[in-house]
Amino acid sequence: MKRRDLIGAGLGAASLGALAGCKQQACESGTTTTGSTQFHWKMVTTWPPNFPALGTGVNFLADLITSLSGGRLTVKVYGAGELVPAFEVFDAVSAGTAEMGHGSAYYWKGKIPEAQFFSSVPFGLTAQEMSGWLYFGGAMELWREVYAPYGLVPFDAGNTTVQMAGWFNKPINSVADLTGLKMRIPGLGGEVLRRLGVTVQNIPGGELFQALNDGTIDATEWVGPYNDLAFGLHKAAKYCYYPGWHEPGTVLECIVNRKAFDRLPEDLQAIVEAACRVASQNMVAEFTARNDRALQTLVDEHGVDLRPLPADVLAAISTVADEVVAEVGRTNAMAERIYASYMTYRKGVSRWTDIAERALLNARES
Repeated sequence: MKRRDLIGAGLGAASLGALAGCKQQACESGTTTTGSTQFHWKMVTTWPPNFPALGTGVNFLADLITSLSGGRLTVKVYGAGELVPAFEVFDAVSAGTAEMGHGSAYYWKGKIPEAQFFSSVPFGLTAQEMSGWLYFGGAMELWREVYAPYGLVPFDAGNTTVQMAGWFNKPINSVADLTGLKMRIPGLGGEVLRRLGVTVQNIPGGELFQALNDGTIDATEWVGPYNDLAFGLHKAAKYCYYPGWHEPGTVLECIVNRKAFDRLPEDLQAIVEAACRVASQNMVAEFTARNDRALQTLVDEHGVDLRPLPADVLAAISTVADEVVAEVGRTNAMAERIYASYMTYRKGVSRWTDIAERALLNARES
């Protein structure tokens, strides 16, 4: 499984194309020039079909694998509900109903609580820091060990970057305003708010607007301006809060059925792994570029009331978040290993981030 020497220096599309030996005509026709065995995979996702950045990011990954393999490995994408419901992706790939799946690890917290560390942790790692932990901090090995009993191989295949705190139909001026609030928020962030009096729900993305619009929920977090604008969440709630304390750098995963992966020759296995890394970086770039434009549209054209969460609210959330994360880190022996790895890495990388990104941004603004 350790193929970093093979792919680490060659993540550009051009070099990967050379690795696959793909001719344009062969890629377009879905045939190969070598007569090698062809593999036809299905990929199920937790995202609405063709949804901006998330759904289209999955399409990008599938097309890249198909292209780089010269058509030897084709991947057909099924959005949430097209083959299996959004929150059944993990089980479907584990059972072999589909060879691949795309989602985020916190959706499986009821099955594997410690998997949430490989998605996003409140007040945790940013996208860049998360990438460092996964590939150079030992996290990828831990992640694959966690998923092995389920017959799955996980890959980093996307990141939303820092999200927004969410959309609310009333202002949040104090911690007391959280009590009784009905909010859609998954993962560790959801547990934090539950302890602060919020009634927490987990609703698939495609159902969020309706739930917020008809009062089923009072608030929701989703991703950020680009995706939120696409869902029209500004039409259902007036107030948009930041920062996204609950998801500072959310990893999106590609999970692959172990038996299906093992049937691939080594070069196709390497292409799957490398394509996931390319797709992850592509999504980071897209969110970074498009969130800015979407935010301008929301504020300037739609009159969205953009607000920071009050300092006392963030402080209360932070205190509870530390407790929740530590508790999950004590769930079992594996959770303890992951928690120790995560916290050790976060402490170390923060020293660098403080004198690098944080210092630069402060200087730039001053």
